[in-house]
Amino acid sequence: MNTRAAAVAGYFYDANPNQLRHDVSQLLRAESAAIDTLPEALIVPHAGYIYSGSTAASAFKCLEIDPDQVKRVLLIGPAHRVLVEGMAIPSADCFATPFGDIELDRDALARLRDLPGVCVMDEAHRQEHSLEVQLPFLQAVLHEFTLVPVLVGGATPTMVAGVVDAIAGDPHTLVVISSDLSHFLDYDAARAKDAKTCQLIQNRATTLSGSQACGAAAINGLMASRWSKDLQISLLKACNSGDTAGPKDRVVGYAAFALY
Repeated sequence: MNTRAAAVAGYFYDANPNQLRHDVSQLLRAESAAIDTLPEALIVPHAGYIYSGSTAASAFKCLEIDPDQVKRVLLIGPAHRVLVEGMAIPSADCFATPFGDIELDRDALARLRDLPGVCVMDEAHRQEHSLEVQLPFLQAVLHEFTLVPVLVGGATPTMVAGVVDAIAGDPHTLVVISSDLSHFLDYDAARAKDAKTCQLIQNRATTLSGSQACGAAAINGLMASRWSKDLQISLLKACNSGDTAGPKDRVVGYAAFALY
């Protein structure tokens, strides 16, 4: 069994499964579902839980409406550590977290291999946090699901949309896009910039830049997909690291959205 080991347990979130379960449960309990229907897609931040965990929890809380409905998760986020020209999928059979292994949907990944811009690149996934930090939340809320992990580098919106349209569309697949917003502005500048970015996302913009959201390419692709065109978009929560656990002179922005 080829398993991608957890890379940021003990750094972005607790490596002890009991403490991690407590932390995730506490974050989820503090939120209430802002929509009354199961979302078909989420946009969630991916910083350490002390910074963005509460914002992420506002999105994952919505899955508690009907957790048995979701059997597969298409998880798309930016590649931070390795240059990826298009999109990278892994050859692994499972992704590990302190809660245990998550089986990858190898049939779905095989279909993606034939799409423009998609390559198999385990090195891109090995140390990447943008997908991994979402997994304990998914494991805590959902019951049984398989995973389709995709890292985005220099892919066009059309390329990413092709991945979304190839996998999404059945009632048992959830799409999760992983992205933070602005980086390292002062508190007031970040709030102003992130507010504009949130409005662009709600307006289905496909032209976000990396300075607006590190997962801009993934968000642009979601919005460009045929599958998402008829979905409503709700902003669930927004803040920055200056609101949670960081100083206010150099912050990172976070927001969570549900599409349904």
